[in-house]
Amino acid sequence: MINRPFYLNQIIRFKDTEFIKVITGIRRCGKSYLLQLYRQYLLDNGVTKEQILYLNFEDYDNLHLQNDKALYKYLKEKALPGQKMYFLFDEIQIVVNWQKLVNSLRVSFHADVTVTGSNAKMLSSEIATFLSGRYIEIKVYPLSFEEFLLFKNVDKEDFRNIPKCYKEYVKYGGFPAVVLADEELKETILSGIFDTVLLNDVGFRSGIKEPQSLRLMTKFLSSNVGQTVNPTIITNTLKSAGVKATNPTVNRYLSMLEDAYLFYKADKYDIRGKEYLRSKGKYFIADTGLRHIALARKQDNRGSELENIVYLELRRRGYSIDVGNIDADREVDFIARKMNEIIYVQVAYQLPETSKRETDNLLKIADNYKKIVITERFEDETNIDGIPIINVMDWLLGVENC
Repeated sequence: MINRPFYLNQIIRFKDTEFIKVITGIRRCGKSYLLQLYRQYLLDNGVTKEQILYLNFEDYDNLHLQNDKALYKYLKEKALPGQKMYFLFDEIQIVVNWQKLVNSLRVSFHADVTVTGSNAKMLSSEIATFLSGRYIEIKVYPLSFEEFLLFKNVDKEDFRNIPKCYKEYVKYGGFPAVVLADEELKETILSGIFDTVLLNDVGFRSGIKEPQSLRLMTKFLSSNVGQTVNPTIITNTLKSAGVKATNPTVNRYLSMLEDAYLFYKADKYDIRGKEYLRSKGKYFIADTGLRHIALARKQDNRGSELENIVYLELRRRGYSIDVGNIDADREVDFIARKMNEIIYVQVAYQLPETSKRETDNLLKIADNYKKIVITERFEDETNIDGIPIINVMDWLLGVENC
């Protein structure tokens, strides 16, 4: 099994504590695999097979366990009296009243509980009520570029092959099954993931009767990655394509796409006024391979793809991210915050030859927090007016830390 230590170590850190470990993320990003890695870790460290109960609730054999009472009865019969039990539950949100069940396991058993889910609504106010702060969320994403190289068995110091691998990473993304597949199967697997997330996790579960409007909206968001949009713009676009749409409907669709982890929103933040401009924002897709499928065409905007990759990597590294509004004509692509740390990040496929626009925007921000420019081209300049210019491959692999 190929290890994913960044996530596995987060689970291990809370092993044998009262905290429920809730693993979230888009379908097929590796949550089930992570549960298996944790199971293997337990076996390697003295836990017996009988102490571990793993259930995937999308498995047809477990259909009869998809309500809290039936599942509790089953677990009570299987649990070993007087011994520590390790409950590993995949796609727990399928179980009716799962929050009550998980809380009762914590109270009734000497247990370590880890669950996964593919919808953000599972972390609604209900879980906060039942678990009362006794859970931690572990956010899982498709593979980072560093993990991608590990899965491809390419050394991160193999500079000759890194650019080729990066090109594949941009086109097909980081879903583990796609990365490990042969070239001719990658698009087929991506299409399957895209359809499952869009039609099942978003459409079917939300009762959407017109999936075509959902597809058009997803295509619009994918085409406009990194561009400021709002519900009115999306509504007008759908109407021009002959689809009935209203702002409330568009808002509901946006919320569902976010709940399924297919898109993430970065709000606009007025740096000078120190307030959010919540009517505006930018949307980023969970994986560039999915964008490739949604648009059904070759790479069309390298700058947008680059911005999407940087955004996702910042999320992986634990930052909350906004888009910075400096004035009417200037913005900074990302304001990344983590604890007391702030980083201003400007993203450009290549630096303009006739201007210093990218660095000038950063220099307009009158504070001393770190500011960097990330590019896809290898630039002659590594520093402009004190601002580091970093190649994206170096940044993704930690050669230049942000």
